[in-house]
Amino acid sequence: MKSLPLRLLLALGLLLTSLAPVASAAAANQKLVVAMLPKAKGNAYFISCKAGAEKAAKELGVELLFDGPTDSNAAKQNEIVENWITLGVDVIVAACENKEGISTALRKAQKQGIKVVTYDADALPDSRSYFVNQATPEGIGYSLMDEAARLMNNEGEFAIITASLTASNQQEWMKHIQARLAAKYPKMKLAITRPCDDMKDKAQSEATAMMSANPNLKLIMAICSPGVPGAAEAVKQAGKTGKVKVIGLGLPNENKRYVHDGVTDSVILWNTMDLGYLSIYAGVSVAKNELKPGAASFKAGTLGTFEIKGDNILLGKPYIFNKGNIDQFDF
Repeated sequence: MKSLPLRLLLALGLLLTSLAPVASAAAANQKLVVAMLPKAKGNAYFISCKAGAEKAAKELGVELLFDGPTDSNAAKQNEIVENWITLGVDVIVAACENKEGISTALRKAQKQGIKVVTYDADALPDSRSYFVNQATPEGIGYSLMDEAARLMNNEGEFAIITASLTASNQQEWMKHIQARLAAKYPKMKLAITRPCDDMKDKAQSEATAMMSANPNLKLIMAICSPGVPGAAEAVKQAGKTGKVKVIGLGLPNENKRYVHDGVTDSVILWNTMDLGYLSIYAGVSVAKNELKPGAASFKAGTLGTFEIKGDNILLGKPYIFNKGNIDQFDF
């Protein structure tokens, strides 16, 4: 005769065996959880990325989490990643405020079996599988510098407004802006560079201070999306429309009125909704082991096929929005 403890163990074994198919079916139906990290969740640039990400998530049938700092805050990004590690998400898709700072947390995520893809601004290569690159740093830097030179007739002083002095992607753009300046435009001078912390109001106050301190300034180049309308508003308020040109990396919808008023001459960017969409497709494909190291191209839903160089998935070349075409775009 079997003892009571043994009979209980046998009964438990039968129960677990009967539940196994149910658990297996539940696991099969469980959605992948993709966590998307912007630099600043209230920034219109990343809100636009989120719209593209939501479209991709719906097509792919995955659950999308979207969270980030309210402003550019590298430490807060790390906290959010640590929280996602605790939650056990499947994929993290991150725009990195500080390349070195966030890489430790992303490596920890990878050790826990979480796949990592970066977009907009990269981490260190060993902390992610792929970087979804909106455009090459050289292409962005050269496009900005060439457009500034065209508007300034290749001579005079200009200023730059950046989001922060530590943002890795903007440091790369600055490097190529300065290289292009040195190589092609000897009569032009970068007078001053100031950060705006990714805030339009601060960009406006910085631009006002720049114009006051540098009366010969001919152009302000903003290399973060809130910086362009902020600089434009400063020029408008100062009564210097046409005297001080404004260009930069920004969203068409945020800059249309300044472009039509003649304050901002051109806005250079890429389709941010496409960037968000492509990033989610890449993250899910890595999680499903469909996108593997060494791939030369990658198909992302309705957007089609994209070139891969090394571990960079390339969205495409920068696009110049101006008075002649800006109304054709809605993002």
